[in-house]
Formats: sequence, C-alpha cells, structure tokens
Amino acid sequence: MSKKSSAQDRADRAAAALAEQRRKERRRTFLSVTGVVLVMVLILGGGFLAAKLKGGGPSDTAADPGSGTAMTIGQASAPHSVVIYEDFLCPYCGELEKRTKDGLTTAAADGKVQVTYRPFRLLSPDYSQQALEVWVATQHTAGNDVAKKLHDLLYANQPSEQGPFRKQSELVTLAVQAGADQAKVQQAIDSGDATTWADASTKAAQDAGVASTPTVLLDGKELSGRTVDDMATKLLQAVS
Repeated sequence: MSKKSSAQDRADRAAAALAEQRRKERRRTFLSVTGVVLVMVLILGGGFLAAKLKGGGPSDTAADPGSGTAMTIGQASAPHSVVIYEDFLCPYCGELEKRTKDGLTTAAADGKVQVTYRPFRLLSPDYSQQALEVWVATQHTAGNDVAKKLHDLLYANQPSEQGPFRKQSELVTLAVQAGADQAKVQQAIDSGDATTWADASTKAAQDAGVASTPTVLLDGKELSGRTVDDMATKLLQAVS
C-alpha cells in the first residue's frame, strides 16, 4: 500500500470514528432530555392525578370541616348530611333559612339528615362580626339547643345590608331570650374569647374554599341552584 493510500485510510478511519462519537453523543443527549421530560410528565401527571383524587373546593370539607364553631342537629347515622356556611347578615342566607328551617328541623328529628350550621364572617359591616361573636359565645357557654334558638332569632330579626344595625348589647339580649346566661355570654365577649372563636370559624370557612354565602354541601358535594328558591327546593327534596 502506498504512503498516500495509507494516509487516506487513516483519515477515513478517523473521520468514521469522529462521526460515531458524535452519533453516540447525540444519542446520550436525546436519552437525557427524554428522561428529564418523562420525569416531568410523571411529576406533573402524578400531581394532577392527586389533585383529581383529592378534589377541590368546598365539597372536600364535608367529612372534616375544620376548626371553628359549628352547630349540629340530627344524628350522625342519618343517611344524608348537610353543611351550611352562612353569614348572619347575608340576605340570601336569610331567605334560605326561611325556606328550609322547618323542613330541615323535621327531617333531622325524623333521622333523615344531619345538618351542620357553620356561621362565619363574609360581609364587611361590623354587624356581621358582632352577631357571629354573640352566637359563638352562646354556643360555647349554653350549648347547641340554645345556639339553635339564637340562630333562628338572628335570622328572624335580620337587618338589611345597609342597616340600621342592632348594637351588640341588643344581640346579647336576643341570646338571653334564646336561653343563654347573659353574664357568661358577656364575659366571653369582654375577654376576647368570642372574637377568637369567631375568627377561627371564619378562617375555617376560608381554608375550606368557601367564597360565598350561602354555601350548602349535600352529602359532601356543593349544592347549586339558579335561585335561593331552587336551592331550597333541591335541598328539601333530597333529604325528605
């Protein structure tokens, strides 16, 4: 073989080796990128699947509605459960209460449903917070039965969103009318305990994703309706 041919042969082999090296490098790069993409897909897909399995929104709070003050009527063994998030100043809550109070009370007494009322502060006027504080103070110091009576009285005497509003002392008078001990309710307010309980109830609603009132959960799912009447009808039909 001539020197020229030998040199050409070495050059060809070197070129082939370089080409093979570059091919392997491209393959390693491709596999590396593909691996990263696959990991990202698995992470994102897993997160999406977890979110789908977990669900979202207020419907997740039925089993564990969180901290804060709540009032329950009916037995836990009832075939249906209802959770109602409400603001004592919300006019739509007042309308829902008016249309469902008797029906839910009867259904709970008949063992058909357990109803949990979870008042919190959504609206900005001070009355919303003051009414909530008097109610939680009553619930903590006098129990569910008296709290239920005050709950009904607060809605029976609900002001408009524009006022005029009752003073908190007048709301304490309603609590006494419901059967609460005035000194105990006032002490809970003066000590700041009522504010702590009320704020915990509001935070629990916020943590649950509740952004409007009334928000109603029926058997763990948010109940929708075109109007309050529609919502009330669906609710009573479901638990009757």
